[in-house]
Amino acid sequence: MAQADCNSSRDSRWLLHGMTALVTGGSKGLGHAVVEELAGLGATVHTCARTESVLDECLQQWQMKGFKVTGSVCDVTSETERQKLMSTVSSQFDGKLNILVNNVGTLNFQKTTDVTSEDISLHLNTNFVSAYHLCQLAHPLLKNSGAGNIVFMSSVAGVVAVSVSLYGATKGTQFNVFLNLIDFCFNLASHPLRNESGYLKVANSVFLQEH
Repeated sequence: MAQADCNSSRDSRWLLHGMTALVTGGSKGLGHAVVEELAGLGATVHTCARTESVLDECLQQWQMKGFKVTGSVCDVTSETERQKLMSTVSSQFDGKLNILVNNVGTLNFQKTTDVTSEDISLHLNTNFVSAYHLCQLAHPLLKNSGAGNIVFMSSVAGVVAVSVSLYGATKGTQFNVFLNLIDFCFNLASHPLRNESGYLKVANSVFLQEH
């Protein structure tokens, strides 16, 4: 009974019925959790992943839970596939999008002296270019919704040194994009967009707050 009351209170505070969301990389990890949270609160969600079999398994599970989730195969490091993804989202959501979650990321634990040009290209395309371009592509959909929201799944490595130089550099770039999206978001007075940052309750967020 107490659990039911708790869920009821939670739902009354965070209802997302009628809202639409795109979450990149939703087949596992934080992206998977975000998809479930948004869908569980009533949002209609589209997600993407590189591996079709894994994505299909997730979609089946979400369908069994009664979630309104669709998905498509997409490698967000590809400009063509990003454009195709946003075209799919626009078609499914009638040209409107309330929430864009830039979740996809990659991490290389190699020493700085061992990092190759291919590693640099992969990290830039995955952690920075994909998110930046998806913001651009999503702009008209977010504007059409009347109240768009952009979320970046970034990292403490972007603001403090944690011995992953390449990853940290790209996440720092991503964080700077967040800070500089003010022209993207707030010059549209009649079509407000919102770009938020915050912490997840994990060990790294405690580290950041202490440093």
